[in-house]
Amino acid sequence: MIIEAVRLIVTLGLTGAGFAIGREFSNPDAAVVVGALLGAGIGYVLGGLLGRSIRRGLEHAPDMVSSATGPQLFAGAFGLVAGLLVGAVAATPLIILAPRVVGWSTGALVVVVLASFGSRVFAARADDLLAAAGLGVRRRPVDPAETRAGRVFVIDTSAAIDGRVLDLARAGLVRGEVRVPGFVLDELQGIADSGQKNRRRRGRRGLDVLDAIADLPGVRLRSDERTFPEFPDVDAKLVGLASSSGATLVTTDHNLAKAAGLRGIDVLDLQALGDSLRSGPAAGEVVTLLVEKAGSEPGQGVGYLDDGTMVVIEEAAGLVGSSVEVEVSTALRTAVGRLLFAKLVA
Repeated sequence: MIIEAVRLIVTLGLTGAGFAIGREFSNPDAAVVVGALLGAGIGYVLGGLLGRSIRRGLEHAPDMVSSATGPQLFAGAFGLVAGLLVGAVAATPLIILAPRVVGWSTGALVVVVLASFGSRVFAARADDLLAAAGLGVRRRPVDPAETRAGRVFVIDTSAAIDGRVLDLARAGLVRGEVRVPGFVLDELQGIADSGQKNRRRRGRRGLDVLDAIADLPGVRLRSDERTFPEFPDVDAKLVGLASSSGATLVTTDHNLAKAAGLRGIDVLDLQALGDSLRSGPAAGEVVTLLVEKAGSEPGQGVGYLDDGTMVVIEEAAGLVGSSVEVEVSTALRTAVGRLLFAKLVA
């Protein structure tokens, strides 16, 4: 409906413009017909494009309203009225001076644009405008239980694979809306389809964790398909999504957690939390893991626990690709998480 209405307005306006231009030629009869037909054709195409753009904006309106505060809605409505008044004043000369069809069509577009501009600007500065008018923003006392229920979390790939976010959700520490970006789901699917057995296992683990979270009471898992093309890499997209959603970013990436924290974003760093609560095997425990590559020092092999903790194994450089039993000898805590040193079990 909105597409047809906008297309009609634009088509009428450009038809009138073509008609008016045609009257200026030496042979007005033919020129008027040609000008009106050209204007109608161009208006039909441009009106359809403009109508579709407006419809897409209206489809996103419920999401914008659901995330807006009461003061923002009040100020936005006031800005809409102010924009309509300013638009009506600005459109009056066009309606009077221009040909009737052109003037009314152009004036209607001016009113719509200024009304939209006014509502957006007033909503963005709602608190400042209400304060300038002597109206304080009244805030309810914060109910901690309600706050937890209404929180929004954004999970990245590392947190899904890690799996500890599922334990936090079961314990009630992660409740409310849990958003998984579409590009994170694509990355997990790519890892799950990998030709490498270990990567495939991790990808499937991440998908299983998300599937389990979706079944928990008090948790609403949803996919966010926004791609944020203005950001070049996945970490920047995650920060942009968390910032625009007012969400807590859940990750095990130490550098991503620090970058997001410096931008004022709440971060739940599973690696730091796990380190403080001691996760994984301690010194003296025996575990079985796959030697994935040679270490940086001669003779060393490197393997990983299911949560991504790196294990440096002595005298295992020649066992790459094999599953071995190792005894943890030392556990260190570094800036990027735990690092285990182990030796082969004889």
